[in-house]
Amino acid sequence: MARESFAIGNVRVRAGSTQEVELPITRLVTGGDVSLPVRVVHGREPGPVVWITAAIHGDEVLGVEVIRQALAGLSAKSFRGTLLAVPVVNVLGFMTGDRYLPDRRDLNRSFPGSSRGSLASRIAHLLMTEVVSKCELGIDLHTAADRRTNLPQIRADLDDPRTRELAEAFGAPVMLHARLRDGSLRQAALDAGARVLLFEAGEALRFDEEPIAVGVAGVRRVLATMSMIDLADGEPATAPTVESRESGWVRARGTGILHLDVHLGEWVETGRRLGGLSDTFGRRVRLVHADRPGIVIGLTRAPIVNAGDALVHIAAAERPAEPDATEGDGS
Repeated sequence: MARESFAIGNVRVRAGSTQEVELPITRLVTGGDVSLPVRVVHGREPGPVVWITAAIHGDEVLGVEVIRQALAGLSAKSFRGTLLAVPVVNVLGFMTGDRYLPDRRDLNRSFPGSSRGSLASRIAHLLMTEVVSKCELGIDLHTAADRRTNLPQIRADLDDPRTRELAEAFGAPVMLHARLRDGSLRQAALDAGARVLLFEAGEALRFDEEPIAVGVAGVRRVLATMSMIDLADGEPATAPTVESRESGWVRARGTGILHLDVHLGEWVETGRRLGGLSDTFGRRVRLVHADRPGIVIGLTRAPIVNAGDALVHIAAAERPAEPDATEGDGS
């Protein structure tokens, strides 16, 4: 018996087919329509329903490329279940390279939204109604904020066994047990009964090849773990990941020009020198030290900082043991 078609908006997508759907958002003052683009991969075989979103913040473009590459190798004829891919949620911000919407609202603080609220609230409500409410899992793709960069990492509820399993399957360098933020997509989706993996990697307004590759491989591993696809020969089913239960930013204790001595993914101990602040003539005015042991998962890219600015993001974690150099050498 053939699988039923999938309903979204005013469209029904046949089993074993892929279709792009435009969900109306608003109309520009010039009369042009603005829509939310969704690609529906409705597999021939039954299975889970999963969504992938990117560019909830309009300047976070990296996830758009992750979705493009992840979808490139998918065939609805062999796919099991249904995938709803929304590469650009904040369409208006994306067109102008702006993190926020034209009214300066943060879309990721506007969920679950309302059909009669602000523009941000209406977009949030549309996404919740037409996409999130139909899914059991979501993968939400983000980058660091302006003038920051992030090590690829998964943020999720690691106390939920199934979510933890999927976070481990994603295989980002770090998985972080992250608190929920009011008004976020992750908070609203969890309230609606869906699990969420939030992927953070790279910088705003940039395509960084390594974080993109981590994201694409992670998405495919999660889909494989949910038995929606089969990994190709040579694709690893797992990747090592470090668990962290808390993180924090080391902040500037003064004003100056910043010179950092650490890199993303570097392990540091408490008291380790991370860099220093100097004046415009190069005279050192203050050093920056780690306030906890762990792995560096975020950095500022701003050379000029003021007292209180966030400089280095450290995830508290135990460093994995180094492999035994003599292991397997036959000695």
